Amino acid sequence: MGLARPATGDLLVRCPINGEVLIGLRPDSPDEIGTAIADAAAAFTAWRLVPAPQRAAVVRELAALLRSHQDELAELVTLEVGKIPAEARGEVQEMIDICDFAVGLSRQLYGYTMPSERPGHRLMETWHPLGVVGVISAFNFPVAVWAWNTAIALVCGDTVVWKPSERTPVTALACHGLLLRAARAAGADERIHRLILGTADAGAQLVDDERVALVSATGSVAMGRKVAPRVAARFGRCLLELGGNNAAVVTPSADLDLAVRGIVFAAVGTAGQRCTTLRRLIVHSSIADDLQDRLVRAYRQLRVGNPLDPGVQVGPLCAPDALDRMRDALDRARRDGGDLLYGGDPVVLDEFPDARYVRPAIIRMPGQTDVVREETFAPILYVLTYDDFDTALALHNGVPQGLSSAVFTTDQREAERFLAADGSDCGIANVNIGTSGAEIGGAFGGEKHTGGGRESGSDAWKSYMRRATNTVNYSRDLPLAQGIRF
Repeated sequence: MGLARPATGDLLVRCPINGEVLIGLRPDSPDEIGTAIADAAAAFTAWRLVPAPQRAAVVRELAALLRSHQDELAELVTLEVGKIPAEARGEVQEMIDICDFAVGLSRQLYGYTMPSERPGHRLMETWHPLGVVGVISAFNFPVAVWAWNTAIALVCGDTVVWKPSERTPVTALACHGLLLRAARAAGADERIHRLILGTADAGAQLVDDERVALVSATGSVAMGRKVAPRVAARFGRCLLELGGNNAAVVTPSADLDLAVRGIVFAAVGTAGQRCTTLRRLIVHSSIADDLQDRLVRAYRQLRVGNPLDPGVQVGPLCAPDALDRMRDALDRARRDGGDLLYGGDPVVLDEFPDARYVRPAIIRMPGQTDVVREETFAPILYVLTYDDFDTALALHNGVPQGLSSAVFTTDQREAERFLAADGSDCGIANVNIGTSGAEIGGAFGGEKHTGGGRESGSDAWKSYMRRATNTVNYSRDLPLAQGIRF
């Protein structure tokens, strides 16, 4: 819960760049986690009464600190996750952006006023702070997803308890320290934000505690299957951001130069370890050979290696079993008739023999087999073909996940159809851009096995508040609704 941590401990953090232990930390005990939740619950009773624009002062101070320390925090992200510096710095910029958004939002937590059917009555709704928000974040976006939740929750009047991934506690300690500094600068109770470190057991304690009003959890579908029923059993709220098996449809009219740029970044960014990574490419058969040749040429130019080296575009895999999972998926795909066009082979760096690097893979598939319908958290791009747009949509929607999607086309009918009710069934649907790189102004989240949650912009703030419908009688009469006489 504090910032002081021993140099050795049971929580060993490995740097994916070299495979070596970066630091060892002591995980919080169950009693310490209970104290953190109790602190946040106690702080909430006063924090909820602070006017929202005053609450925003903490977030404004946090944004200023993030701007001052953007490079240092980005370096920590690179060391813990292996992102290339440009992506790491972009993630910190995303934190700054959501803080700016939340500050403005603090004056726009609007409710509706509705016409009442009864004379002398006013009907309206108000939004109130919800309570303690438990944030469980994943390793691949160790700071941005926390900021999405925390900046919005704080201006909504909630307090936050954060359980980061056990792979990225150093960035979490840094962010927690900056937020405590922001709280002190704004004259706020530092208990509005608590940090707990540990493994899945720490997250389970957060999930099961009735004092936690909302659990916002980012991770795998398997994790979501455990979290959702446990929170529901105590009548708490869940905001789930789970797996993605994202696809892009490329039509005959597409600008292929633009499409290649969008596809490559979406497929290989963060070494394929994004929930929004492009994993399936659904290409019209008339242009499939041309497009795959362009992609192979582009992939051959990618530099895989130490993300701190200039010019490197693809860094390491983070999960200990990620390389094995990727090999297994490619083996299954080949058994299903897939033709490996490029990549999939490990890249061994002499200076870092314990790290896991791999060349992003492109594999042409005869159809959407079981392995294609699964999410493998690694840089594999499956290429499928279609002959008519309805078939393309069926392939696109024919997976359990529903996070992000894209179509590359210059045909307005195809673009509009993709965005229509019978088009993409994902929470994010793009035209002529890839599946990754969402802006904070829009609500982020997906459907089906992705969980249905929404974070970041638009009206996602409503997940962090409770709604009350109010009827005010300013007359001297007492008419009942629906014309009832009693």
